[in-house]
Amino acid sequence: MASVDAPCYTIVYEDSSESPSTSDLRSALQKGSDEVKLDTLRKIIVSTINGNPQPQLLMPIIQYVMPSKNKQLKKLLHFYWEVCPKYDDNGKLKQEMILVVNAIRNDLQHPNEYIRGATLRFLQKISKDVELLEPLIPTCRACLEHRHSYVRKNAVFTVYTIYREFEHLIPDAPELIQTFLAAESDATCKRNAFVFLANCALPKAIEYILQVFDQIPSMDELLQMAIIEVIRSDCKRDTAHRARYILLISELLNASSHAVKYEAATALTSLTQNPAAVKAAALCYINLVLKESDNNVKLIVLDRVDALRAKHGHVMDSLIMDILQILSSADLEVRRKAIGIVLSLTTSRNVEDVVLFLKKQLQKTQDQDSEKAPEYRQLLIQSIHVCAVKFSEVAASVVHALMDFLGDSNNPSALDVVAFVREVVEKFPPLRGTICEKLIQTLREIKSGKVYRGVLWILGEYAENIEDIQDTFRELRKVLGEIPILASEQRLLEETSAEDEEKDDQPKMETSKPRVLADGTYATETAFTSSSNAHLEAVKAAAKPPLRTLILGGDFFTGSVLASTLTKLVLRFSELSSDQKRANGLRAEAMLIMASVIRVGQSKFAAVPIDEDSNERIMTCIETLSELESKPVVHEIFLKDTKAAYSKMVAAQEKKAAEKKESEKTEDKIVQVDDLLTFRQFSKKSVDDVFDDAEDVGRATGAGEIHEDFISNLSRISQLTGFSDPIYAEAYVKVHGFDIMLDVLLVNQTSDTLQNLCLDFATLGDLKLVERPSVYTIAPHSFQSIKATIKVSSTETGVIFGSILWEGPGMAEQCVILNDIHIDIMDYIKPAYCTEAQFRSMWTEFEWENRVNVTTTISDPREYLQHVMKATNMSCLTPEGAVSGDCDFLSANMYARSLFGEDALANLSVERTEEGSITGHVRIRSKTQGIALSLGDRITMAQKDSKPPA
Repeated sequence: MASVDAPCYTIVYEDSSESPSTSDLRSALQKGSDEVKLDTLRKIIVSTINGNPQPQLLMPIIQYVMPSKNKQLKKLLHFYWEVCPKYDDNGKLKQEMILVVNAIRNDLQHPNEYIRGATLRFLQKISKDVELLEPLIPTCRACLEHRHSYVRKNAVFTVYTIYREFEHLIPDAPELIQTFLAAESDATCKRNAFVFLANCALPKAIEYILQVFDQIPSMDELLQMAIIEVIRSDCKRDTAHRARYILLISELLNASSHAVKYEAATALTSLTQNPAAVKAAALCYINLVLKESDNNVKLIVLDRVDALRAKHGHVMDSLIMDILQILSSADLEVRRKAIGIVLSLTTSRNVEDVVLFLKKQLQKTQDQDSEKAPEYRQLLIQSIHVCAVKFSEVAASVVHALMDFLGDSNNPSALDVVAFVREVVEKFPPLRGTICEKLIQTLREIKSGKVYRGVLWILGEYAENIEDIQDTFRELRKVLGEIPILASEQRLLEETSAEDEEKDDQPKMETSKPRVLADGTYATETAFTSSSNAHLEAVKAAAKPPLRTLILGGDFFTGSVLASTLTKLVLRFSELSSDQKRANGLRAEAMLIMASVIRVGQSKFAAVPIDEDSNERIMTCIETLSELESKPVVHEIFLKDTKAAYSKMVAAQEKKAAEKKESEKTEDKIVQVDDLLTFRQFSKKSVDDVFDDAEDVGRATGAGEIHEDFISNLSRISQLTGFSDPIYAEAYVKVHGFDIMLDVLLVNQTSDTLQNLCLDFATLGDLKLVERPSVYTIAPHSFQSIKATIKVSSTETGVIFGSILWEGPGMAEQCVILNDIHIDIMDYIKPAYCTEAQFRSMWTEFEWENRVNVTTTISDPREYLQHVMKATNMSCLTPEGAVSGDCDFLSANMYARSLFGEDALANLSVERTEEGSITGHVRIRSKTQGIALSLGDRITMAQKDSKPPA
C-alpha cells in the first residue's frame, strides 16, 4: 500500500511530558500484567494515530500481547492492527503480518461467539488490505453457518465489504447470500443479507421481495425499511412491478413501527400521484404527528405534510380538520407549523369550521395556567385575524368574540386584537356601527396604555353618528373619573389629611431625625413632612378608573391620543348636528379634559412630569377646538387625512402580500426549441420527486455545486509574503458553509533545497484550525501547494496569521512571518425579515449595542441608507412609503440573520443639515458582542470607502 493512500485518523491529544521511550514500552509489554499491557497498548495506539508509529514494537506486541486470552486486550489489539503500518517501504506486506493473519484465523474459529463476531467486525475495517483478507476467506464463509446469530450477522457484512472492494475474492457471494437469506430465521441476519443483495445484486433482492410478498407486512421493521429502499431504487427504472409495489406500500402504512410508516408514506408519494394514495400518505403523516412524542420528529413530519400541501392542495382540503387536531400538542412550534399549514389550506368552503375550532381553542386558553398559554392565545388571535380578513363572511362572527380579549392581562394578545379590529373596521364598513358599540362597552375593562391608544384611535375615526359620539363621551367620563383631575385629587388629599387628624386628637410633638441624601449630604427629616408624603402616597395608591390611572401613572402619550380623539369627535359632531348648544357643550367638556391632563402632568400627583411632545400635541388640539370656525384646513387633517393614511397602509400591506404570493408560485420550466434534451425528459413526469438520500448527501457536502470561474477565484487571493522573501506565499480563501478553505501556494525563490518546511497557522476570534501542519521539502525554484481547513463557530471578525519555518543550508533555522488574512463576516450574514413586533421585542431583549456616528460625504439620506444596507447585507424593514418623499430626516430599521442563527438589528437615524451634509448615528444591537462590533466596524470602513458624489 502506498503511503499516500494511508487512511486519515482523528488526532488524539497526547501528553508529551509523560510519553515513555520505546524501550520502556517494550519492557511493559514483556513483563507487565494484563492491566499494564492494556495501558501500554493504548499509549502505542494514540502515538500511532498521531503520526509516530514505532514499527520496532510490532514484534513485541505479537510476542507478548497477541497470545493473551483477555477480551479487552483482544479488542484493543484489533484497534492496533487497524492503525499500525502493515507494509514496508517498498509497499509489500511485512513478514510479521503472516503471524497476525494466523492469529486472526484462530479467532475466527474461536468457540466464543463474542470473539468471533468482534473479529468479523474488525475485518470490515481493513477491507482494503487484500493480502491480509485472502487467506481468511474460507473461514469467513464458514462463519455464515455458525449456530449463533451474532456471528452470522457480522459474517454477512464482512462478506459484503470484501465483495464490494475485491469481487474476485468471493465471486459467488450474491448466490451464497441468496441461499443464506432463504434459509435464515433471525430477523437481523435476514436484514443484513437483504442489504447485501440490494447493494450488490439488485435483481436478486427484487426476486426475494416477490417471493415473500405476502409475508412482508408481518416482517421485522428493519427488513421492512430495507425493502422500501429497494422499491424506491427499482422504481427509478422502468419496472413492471410498480402496481404491486404500490399495493405493498399502502399496506405498510398500517405497520406498527412509526419509522416504517414514515418511510412508506414518503415512498408512496414518490410512486404515484393518485389522489387516494396521496390522501392516505397525508393521513399517515398526521397520525404520526399525533402519536409521536418527540417534538423534533413532529416538526420533520409536518414539513412533509407541508410539501404535500404545496403539490396536492386540492387533495388535502378534506383533511384540514384532522390537521387541526395537532393543536392538542403542547409544543408551541408544532402548533405554529400546524396552523401555518391549516391557513394555507383554508378556503371559503371550510373557513367557518376552521374559525369555529380556533375560537374553541381560544376559549380553552383562558382556563389554562401554563406559561405557554399567553403565546398560544396570541397565535390563535393572529390566525383568526388572517382568516377574517381573507374571508369576509366570517369577520362578523369573530370580531365580537375577539373583542372580549381587549382587557386581557397579556398585552401582546390584546394588541393583536386591536390590530385585527382596526383592519376589519376599515375593510368592512357595514360592521363599523356594531364594532364601535362593543368597543365603547369594553373601555372600562382595558388595562394597557397601548390597547387604549388603539381603541381611542378607532373610536375617533369610525364613530360616525351622533349616538356613537355621545356614547363615547359618556363612557370616557366613566373611565376618567371626576374632572378636573387635579382639583379632585387635591380635595382627596385634603380629606385624607383631615381624617387622620380627627383620628388622633393628642397633641403631636414635632420629632426630627437625620437622613442621608442621594449626594451623600445630611438633612433633617421632620414628622410633619413624613406624614404629608404618606398622605400623598395613599392618594396615589387609591383605586381609580383605568384611564385616570394610566394618566396619573405618567402615560401622557395615551393622554395626547385621548385629546386627538376628543377633537375628532367634537369636529364630527359639529358637522353632523345642528344643535349648536349641545356641540358647544361637548367642545367645552373636551377642552376641560385636555387642560386637566396638562395640569395634572405638571403637578405632584403624576408619577413623572408630562413630556414636551405630549404637552404640545394636547395644546394643538385645544387650539383647534378654540378656533373651531376659522381653520377648516385643520378639520380636514383631523377628520380625513389620518384615516386616508391608514387606508393607504392597509392597501400597501395587501399589495405586498399579493406580490409575495405571486413570487411563491412555482413556474413551469420552459425548454427552448434548440435546447439539448436529457433522457429523463423523454419519460412522462407523473410522480413527485423521489427523496434520494445519496443525492441529499451530495448536495449537503457541496459535491454538486457549480465551481467558480477563474476570474472570481483571483479576487479571493491574499498575498502572504513579499516578492523579495526567500519563499513567496499566497492563499486562495474560500468560504464553504461553516468552513474556510485555505489553498496556499509556496514558491521557493532560492537556489537551495528547503528541508523540514512547516507552514504554521494561528487564529484570532471564533476560528479553529482543523488540520495539523505537515512537514515538506521543497527543491530549488519549485512549488508546493498546501491546503488547510478552518472551522467558524460564530459571526465575528476573525484573523488568520502565521509563519513559515524551514531549515536552510547548514541546518540553520529560518523563518518568514505571513501577512494577516482578515475573514469577511459578510459571507455569513444574509438579509432577513421580521415583523415590527418581533423587531421591537428583540430590540428590548438584546443587551449588546454598538453606536456608530455618521461621517460621510453622501448628502442624500436615502442614498446613505442604501449604502449601509449594501455594506452590511441587511434588509430594510421600514416600508418604502415611510422613507419616500422629500424630507431632511430619515429613520429606518434594518435586520439580518447569520448562518449561525444570530439576529442583528440596526436603527439608522440621520438628518440633513443646512450645509447639505448628513449627521446622525447607526445603532446596532445583537445578543452577542461579536456580531455587533463586527457590523459596526463594517459600517465605519464603508463610510471611509464611500466616494463623494461626482
